[in-house]
Amino acid sequence: MDKKLVGIIAGIAVIIAIGLSVLAIPNSEITPQKTNEKIGLVINSPNQSVTLQSLDQIYSEAASSGIGRSNVYLFWNLVEPVRGEFDWQQSDALMSFNKKNNLKVTLYFSVINGETLGPFPSWIGKPPIISIGEDRVVSVLDAILSRYDIIDTVILSGQTESQFRFNEQNIPVYKELFNGVYEKTKEKHPDVKIGNSFALHQVMNKNLRYIVTDLAVGDFVAFSYSPVDTLNDIVKTPQEAKEDLQQVFDLAGDKKVGIFELSWSTSDFVGGNSTEQTEFLKKSFEFYTENESELEFFTWYRQYDRPDGTCLFEEHEIGEDKLTVGGSGFGSSEHVIERLNQYICSAGLINSDGTPKSGWTEFKNQIEMTN
Repeated sequence: MDKKLVGIIAGIAVIIAIGLSVLAIPNSEITPQKTNEKIGLVINSPNQSVTLQSLDQIYSEAASSGIGRSNVYLFWNLVEPVRGEFDWQQSDALMSFNKKNNLKVTLYFSVINGETLGPFPSWIGKPPIISIGEDRVVSVLDAILSRYDIIDTVILSGQTESQFRFNEQNIPVYKELFNGVYEKTKEKHPDVKIGNSFALHQVMNKNLRYIVTDLAVGDFVAFSYSPVDTLNDIVKTPQEAKEDLQQVFDLAGDKKVGIFELSWSTSDFVGGNSTEQTEFLKKSFEFYTENESELEFFTWYRQYDRPDGTCLFEEHEIGEDKLTVGGSGFGSSEHVIERLNQYICSAGLINSDGTPKSGWTEFKNQIEMTN
């Protein structure tokens, strides 16, 4: 599954939902419970539009599993549409739900979004990496981190291997940008950890290991993972997928590892089913238990399925910018995109009608055993 697109759909789903609601967070009480701050879940609505009351229930349900964090996807063009002027309406609501449920946040901030740079605000334009300007990135990150004290980790770029697959000459340029942003941000926010994310399955399928090792910088190296081939068909057994995960430590070198989005679809269209999803949950938590000291965070993608036909990825709009599935990423053929759509729509632990899969019960059981 395409890391870039996974992040985008999670962010868009919530942005649409909040955009259709008024910002009034319900005041229902939360019962404190034992949680694991390393274990997270991508929290999402099963529908394209929901009320804040529904989101409140969705977050409470997610928190009841025992997770201690979630991912929040914020895009620069939506956060700072005018230079120096920030729009906090959507992010305030999201962060309020996380804080209310005692969840830490892994922030996905897309300086690089796979093959796409940005999306950037219109006042920046569409600069090459060398012209982005580290001070501008530091400024917006400082504003976000100063406003939300529940953010403890930041992913500066996602599906990073796709950006540099055919642009190796830009790896040193981005490394210099990253290091500058890292050093200046850490001066103001020393406890926040910063790194990049890579799609492990793409790294392996396309032999892009050298990109990860070249960009193993910051506090951690994060990975998304799906057990798929280049056509988005599930081709691994749960045990083989666990063995794939073990490769992250060689790729990360002396850095800690973050598991950013871990998934197994139940769509039979791409070779998935509930039994194997549940088995992979067991195997992935075996991996977590065996390697906990080396892991910065461990987040499952995602809470809910979406109805068929609502996970379309030919083109996404983030504000006024568009992100596309290109030939150097997962491929642009209808065959490949159709499988990506099917995979994503059925990657949740709960069906879109609200009925839990066996994986949801297993997920909660596994978290309980880690506490």
